[in-house]
Amino acid sequence: MEDIDKRGVLKEAIFDYQMTKDGKVLLFWKGKQVKILAGKEAEKFSARMADLEPGSLDAQLIMAKVTGNFKRGNERQT
Repeated sequence: MEDIDKRGVLKEAIFDYQMTKDGKVLLFWKGKQVKILAGKEAEKFSARMADLEPGSLDAQLIMAKVTGNFKRGNERQT
């Protein structure tokens, strides 16, 4: 895992998620909602995350892959 996150960005736990009552999964990056999963995609994600801590490197990597390439270079730095 360490070789995947060479810059150590995922150690900061920048991704998080929340499950809704209707079975959707809301994915957050630095507190901002970036993606919504529903249906089979949400079920698959929930199954993968069931045994992981949200802040763990494995969980962060899964969330990073699921969110995909959502950044386009025009985000403001906070």
